[in-house]
Amino acid sequence: MSYTPTIGLEIHAELKTKSKMFCGCKNDPHEGAPNSHICPVCMAHPGTLPVPNEQAIEMVLMFGQAVGATIAEYSEFDRKNYFYPDIPKAYQISQYAFPFLTGGQLCGVDLTRVHLEEDTARSQHDKGDESLVDFNRAGVPLMELVTEPVIHDAKTAGQFAKELQLLLRTLGISDANMERGEMRVEANISVSKSVTEFGTKVEVKNLNSFKSVEGAIEYEINRQIELLENGDKIVQETRGWDENKSKTFTQRQKETAKDYRYFPDPDIPKISVGEYMPFSKTILAEKMPDLPNNKRVNYKNLGLTSDTIETVIADRELDTFMSKVVSSGDVNQSVVRLAGNYLTTDVSALVSTKERVLSELKPDHFVELMQMLSENKISSRVAKDLLPDMFGSGKMPSELAKERNLLQLSDAGSLEPLIKEIIAENQTVVEEYKSGKDVAIKFLIGQAMKKTKGAANPILLEELLVKSIIE
Repeated sequence: MSYTPTIGLEIHAELKTKSKMFCGCKNDPHEGAPNSHICPVCMAHPGTLPVPNEQAIEMVLMFGQAVGATIAEYSEFDRKNYFYPDIPKAYQISQYAFPFLTGGQLCGVDLTRVHLEEDTARSQHDKGDESLVDFNRAGVPLMELVTEPVIHDAKTAGQFAKELQLLLRTLGISDANMERGEMRVEANISVSKSVTEFGTKVEVKNLNSFKSVEGAIEYEINRQIELLENGDKIVQETRGWDENKSKTFTQRQKETAKDYRYFPDPDIPKISVGEYMPFSKTILAEKMPDLPNNKRVNYKNLGLTSDTIETVIADRELDTFMSKVVSSGDVNQSVVRLAGNYLTTDVSALVSTKERVLSELKPDHFVELMQMLSENKISSRVAKDLLPDMFGSGKMPSELAKERNLLQLSDAGSLEPLIKEIIAENQTVVEEYKSGKDVAIKFLIGQAMKKTKGAANPILLEELLVKSIIE
């Protein structure tokens, strides 16, 4: 029997504001001693009043601009009532009826809404029989995005989550590191034999990696289909994901909006977005960086491959560096392609192993290196050798190449003595080439390159070696 899976995602992202959502405490849940970034407001002491963080609201509105969402003219904060040790107020300040954003689209997936709320504290259960609560995270600004139920497979859901993380980082509003809980995915999954009616929805919470997102959805689809095939019913519930066993497990019965008893927070004034906020859509547009899809188009037009483009735009440092390369003078496609290749291989390798720091490599120096390589002034071997020494160096690569006599030798006359030397020292290999073993010429070229420390033009070397051997 054919079943149609339907998936909707709810994704939370911690915003990179200076202070928390409703108080002046430092927004730094990962640093400092437990319970060091707290105050009477985020600890819900009697008589304290919350004040919305304008920077957090601006960040959400910027996100709305980026995904083409409708920005609300009017919004308000609500109380979401439930008791748990990580919520000091016994309710969470969130949004229900009037979110800041509705609609929009990302990665081909329609969005339902985006709203702001405060994060909960962090519970720790690794101290024997005790559970400890760190309130440094309580009150951190949290953006929640809800998609329409229009996803039908695990891979698409994973791709959406990756694209969202990239957009959040590009906008500079969240680091969205899933392993640190800065971006958390929840998936609502159902299966049905009908393409027009949904099945019973099951929510899988707190998926903290892209692998978990796809694995949990795939497992849950198969689990539900198996239940239906056996004549059993799907129970509407909240489930968790066991990474080690690669399976979901029951946590609790699924709550509904009525269970949370939402009502407008009486301590926070209603927000007329256009009047209350000290910025407009024009100002938001001025702050908007170049978005991922625009970068993809621009880089593709410059000749970069799809794999290179995705590697570059996924890394803010590489992307910023590549932007400087592209905008530096008369850089042609050949230079851009070489720059993309070297950035995503040799440069990334040096940076990832902590041997070098990318900020110490000057873009104009790197561009000159790529131009020298493109114009055959140096070989790829020389470029790789020069690259590590360019970090933190005040010298241009042309200077370094001259000092070390590494500029490519492309003059036939100057290479003739070397050709005679190589042939004389490798007569056995020369005879192998004469007998029809074409690959032998590669060995002779390698010996010549070794003697010149990579400075000889390999194409010219092959031409001169073949000519001399035949003669």
